[in-house]
Amino acid sequence: MCPDCEDFARTVLLLGQLALYADTTGADLDFVDVVSPALAASLPEPPAMPGEGF
Repeated sequence: MCPDCEDFARTVLLLGQLALYADTTGADLDFVDVVSPALAASLPEPPAMPGEGF
């Protein structure tokens, strides 16, 4: 997997896990409120699809 693809996939996975955590009983919603925008801002550009760009 290309480095950009790996970073993108890892960040999307973390965002999904954070969303699941936010829905659990007793979740620290202050933590979610701080981390989610920062994590979303760090999301790299999606990798190019095969045949797109050079």
